[in-house]
Amino acid sequence: MPASLRNLRPAQARLIAAIHQHGQLQTAATACHMSQPAASRILAELEKTLETPLFLRTPKGMEPTAAGELVARHAARLSHDLYLLSSEFEALRGGQAGAVRVGAVTGPALGQLVPAIQRIKEETPNIDISVEVAPSVILSRRLEAGDLDFALCRLPATVDSRDYIVEPARDEIVRLLVRTGHPMLSKDPMPISALHHLPWVLQERGAPIRSAIETAFADESLSTPDDVITTSSLLLIIALLSRSDAIAPISQEVVNLLLDAPVSASFGMLRLNRPITVEPYMIVRNRDRRITQAAERLLEAVRQNIRQLGPHAF
Repeated sequence: MPASLRNLRPAQARLIAAIHQHGQLQTAATACHMSQPAASRILAELEKTLETPLFLRTPKGMEPTAAGELVARHAARLSHDLYLLSSEFEALRGGQAGAVRVGAVTGPALGQLVPAIQRIKEETPNIDISVEVAPSVILSRRLEAGDLDFALCRLPATVDSRDYIVEPARDEIVRLLVRTGHPMLSKDPMPISALHHLPWVLQERGAPIRSAIETAFADESLSTPDDVITTSSLLLIIALLSRSDAIAPISQEVVNLLLDAPVSASFGMLRLNRPITVEPYMIVRNRDRRITQAAERLLEAVRQNIRQLGPHAF
């Protein structure tokens, strides 16, 4: 008997659960999309195999026996699990479910990924999306290892671009963030040379935003400022700025998050007489690996967001 129940067929399970639910063989047969003779035959075969009746035929309908109660309870659970399996599998095939692993440098993570993720999650909340925010060097390694479906980053010079599918995205605008009340905050647009003597909080050497700042000073025949704290931690940058007259170059997307509602943090943005830009980041995928339908949907949402935003306004 246990072996017979372990081999219970989905059609049998659905029928037993339906008979228990409706109490009528005809109604149960209709719910299972079968004829009453077919339902009667399936029930009779199962009761013969189990050598015990599952339901008693009474004037009021089909009354479950103790064995029927037991089998029906588990049959209902099995039928429900099979329904969920079918639904989730179809959703997975259609990109309505599944897992997405994406990486981005900070600016694109806020400006491109966040709105794209919100759009996808509104449509299909059951998609599991994980986001890694890190420098491009780390993200390229994660792509190479197959740990990310795609990334918004720049490919380091040491990476062979032929191993990747690369789509141009957007450039990044660099803004200079300071605390409210900073002595230079109310000044007219100024050359960056006017800020050389002040303390700075910069990313590690070689990071795109730091390189852009160093280039801007070099254009004014100046070296990198002497008073520099090096960190890539946004939380630490915020803490340092709030307690000093330091200046931090930050991507436009991060500045928007901090200054606009609902955050509206107590910071301001210095005005320069020339824009500072960082080389464009890209949408990067590993050429040898296919991504899921769910990842394709998020990727397309990111593309649409980039197209809608258009070029940066300085």
